[in-house]
Parts: sequence; structure tokens; C-alpha cells
Amino acid sequence: MKGSFKLGKIAGIGLFVHWTFSLLLAFIIFINYRSGYKTVQIIWSIAFILSVFVTVILHELGHALTAKKYGIKTKDITLLPIGGLARLEKLPEKPMEELIVAFAGPMVNLLLALLTSFFVSIPENEELLATKLSGGIDAHNFLLNFLIVNIALALFNLIPAFPMDGGRMLRAILAFKFQRHTATKIAARIGQLIAMGFVFIGFFLNPFLIFIGLFVFMGAQMETEYTESKHLLKGYTVRDIVMKKYHSLDANEPIKSAVALLLDSQAKIFLITDLDKPVGTLNKDQIIIALSEKGENTPIANAMNKNLVFLNIETPLEDLFELISHNKSNLILVMENKQLVGTLDTENLLEFILIKEVKQKKVYAS
Repeated sequence: MKGSFKLGKIAGIGLFVHWTFSLLLAFIIFINYRSGYKTVQIIWSIAFILSVFVTVILHELGHALTAKKYGIKTKDITLLPIGGLARLEKLPEKPMEELIVAFAGPMVNLLLALLTSFFVSIPENEELLATKLSGGIDAHNFLLNFLIVNIALALFNLIPAFPMDGGRMLRAILAFKFQRHTATKIAARIGQLIAMGFVFIGFFLNPFLIFIGLFVFMGAQMETEYTESKHLLKGYTVRDIVMKKYHSLDANEPIKSAVALLLDSQAKIFLITDLDKPVGTLNKDQIIIALSEKGENTPIANAMNKNLVFLNIETPLEDLFELISHNKSNLILVMENKQLVGTLDTENLLEFILIKEVKQKKVYAS
């Protein structure tokens, strides 16, 4: 993710923090200072926020390490002001595997809450609890706040709505009886009903609930569209959509040759070769940048993307979503018997999905 800084690795998984995380810390310091808290209490507040984000890391690691048992790797974990983001190479599609991987995150929070409870004296009633929590974070209520936050995180993530873990757990349970795309639709509709409930309650209690409701509603819609698209691609391979006619340029040609080809064709991404061998790709944005920064006579080799992505022509299309999403602006080279037979890009895959959707609607209409 752009704007992220690497902190290190845990279990071989890259750990990053987004620069906006520093804004959260600055905001916490400002709010505490404005409330009249002393320096020591401000430090306790910052320490608590950091401890919460350690919890978030452990939550995401719960997902990542459980997914690893099923052969699914995690690219990295990024800390954001609103939580953590673990980028798995793909989501487990077998119902039991998805159920276990989804529950692993909240389970970490519940275990942390249980461990913390051994070191915390929990107040006997709500009045004593409110008194102990009043006045901000300090040495006397740090662990109690930590326990409460972990329980809250677990319960929030168990809400049966996408993109929370509870939504994936609900989908996994439904998938024991229905096909995955149907299970996703049902789980998404349930989640959207819950989201509308959040929005409605938010108008009367807390505007933040409106934000959560909208976030959940859109997350459910995105998950439905993603799963439906994958379902439409079942049974098809790269052979069905490979582009055998594509434009190529020599790496030693000047960038003005790429500009001419860009203006004279509908293509926006080109294959770059050297002695008829693929050496890179060049898209419209790279052409514009090279033209403005280096001039029209700079060699294409100085502007191209040298990271080539190869794909076997028999690869199932439903397995391409993750690969395509990470190469949106690149051509993917399609190989058969170690020979280049064509290319593939995001636009081509999306057009294929659109055609299948139209055909499917016609079948239902008839």
C-alpha cells in the first residue's frame, strides 16, 4: 500500500504501518492535552493506543497463520488508523477452511481478553465500572480497558456482515448447503439489513454508526459482485480470452514511437521486446510520464516496466482475480508450450465478465 513504511517481518509476513497512523497519535495527544491531562496520562493514552494496534496485528496474524495451514500465503499486514489489513493471496473457498480462518481473528481477541482477566479486578457493578474507567487511561485501569477493547473487537468482528469476519463465517456456514455465490448473496443481504439498522440507530444515538452502516453495506455489495464474477468464470480458461493480436514496440525505439502508436490505436498497454524477446510492458501513464520528464527521444527501455508476469494458457479464469488486481496496469503474457501465444489485461477480463452477465440475464429472461 502506498504511503506505508515497513516495520519488519513476523513469521515471514511483512509488517507495514501507514503514515496516517501518526495522525492518530497526534490526535490522541491533542485531545488529551485539551482535556487538561498531564504528561504522564498522555503517555498512558499513547501506550494504550499502541497496545490496541498490537492486538490488531495479533488478530490479523491469527487469520494469516491459520490460512497458512491451508497453503494460503499472506503478502503483508498494514496498520491503518481504522485497524489492520492482512492481504492474503486468496481467500479459502472450502466452507470449513473459510469458517476456521475467519474465526481465528476474533478467537485471538477472546484469548487475549481471557488472559488479561487473570490480572484484572473486574468491578462488581456498572457504577463501579464507570467510576474506574472515568478520567482517561492510567496505570490503574490500563488492563481493564485492554480487556474491554478485546471483547469489543471480538464482538464487532463477529457481526454477521461483510467485510467483518462474522460475514465470512456466515457465508461459510451457508456454503455447506448452497453454492458459494448463492451463499454470498444470502450473507450479503443479511449484512445489508444489519447495515441499514446501524444507519437508522445512528441518527438517534451516534453518527459514527451511520459511517459503520455505510461501510458494511458497500462491503457486502463488493463481496457479492466479486464472488458472482468468479462464479461466471467457472469452466473457462485463459485460452477463452487470450488476445492473440497485440501491439509491440522495440525497447530501443524512442518514446515518441509509443506516443504515435497510442494515438493511432485503441490499445493502452504495449508489449516491449528486444531482439523479438519480451523484456517489458509500457502503459499510457508511463508514456506520458516519460514524455514530460525525459523527452520524446528517450528510449522506451528507460520508461517500461521490466517486471513481466507470465501465465499458462490453461489457467482457470476464476483463479485470475488476485493476479489481475495486482497487475491492473500491465500486460500479462500468455504462454503455451513455452511459447508466447498472446496477452491478457484487466480490461479484457472485465469485458468477458460483462458479456457473460448479459448472456445470463437473457437466459433468465427467456
